[in-house]
Parts: sequence; C-alpha cells; structure tokens
Amino acid sequence: MTSNRHNDDVVLDAARDCVLAYGVRRTTLTDVARRAGVSRMTIYRRWPDVRTLVADLMTREWVRVVSELDLSDPVRAVVAGVRGLRAHPLWRKIVEADPELLLPYLLDRRGASHEAVLEVLEPVAGGPRKARAVLLVAQSFLLSAPTMLDPVTMDELDAELAALLEAYLG
Repeated sequence: MTSNRHNDDVVLDAARDCVLAYGVRRTTLTDVARRAGVSRMTIYRRWPDVRTLVADLMTREWVRVVSELDLSDPVRAVVAGVRGLRAHPLWRKIVEADPELLLPYLLDRRGASHEAVLEVLEPVAGGPRKARAVLLVAQSFLLSAPTMLDPVTMDELDAELAALLEAYLG
C-alpha cells in the first residue's frame, strides 16, 4: 500500500510540475509519465485523463494548505487559508491559464477539496450549516477579491473577511 501512495505522490508531483510549466490544457498524460519516470499505463490505471489527475492534484494541494492551519482561532485560520490558497503556485497558474477548471466546483458540485475543508470547518464553526456559510464566504474572497482591489488593498479586504467571520462566528 505504501508503494502505491508513493507512486501516486510521484505522479502527482510530476503533474504539478507539468501544469506549472505548461498549464492544464497543454499537459498530457505522456508528459506526466515521462516526468514521473513511469509508464503511461501506470498512470492510466489510476487516472483515465488529465482532468481527473489534476482534480486529485488540486485536492492534495488544497488539503495540504488547510492541514497546516492553526484551528485554535477559526477566524484567523480561515483568513490564513484564503491567503495560502491565493498565493499557492498551482492555484495561481490555474486561475491565470485554465480558470474554467474551477467552474464545476463553483456552479455544479462540491469536490473532494470542499468535503475535506468542510470536515475541518464543521467542528470549529459550529456545525454543518455555519461551516458551509463560512466556506462560501471564504471562497468568494479567494476567487473574487482581486476584482475588488483599488482603492483598497488585498490586506484590507482580508481584514474585512476577518471582521465578517468574527461577527458571524463570535
């Protein structure tokens, strides 16, 4: 089992490198296999296409950001999580080059990353309803804050996010 997990990490690392270099649309499973030093069949056994592979990569990367947060102060943790994701190289590349990848997770369905974040938020936010509201607010600041700059700064918007969450979560 460990070798499968290690193999997955090698492939996901290679996929991350390819996406950062080329963007999602220009990344192929052949590129990933070559960079990972594995056969294409090794990748096809686990991921049928690049989109599925990138979805798993995004989940791994976003969950890593969330898992590093200090949840003793939920407001500070959420703001730090938004900042961490906003600064993440993979997030930045996807938003810059392939933003359409995010649409299904905004309009149609929750992804594995949403589920993982909700699992972390529910106990500290006060249950499922509040966790979902907090996630929606945080997601809007993650995605749309850059459109609201000038005359305010990102730091000022993040302070407003903290104020909103403080008022909501107490």
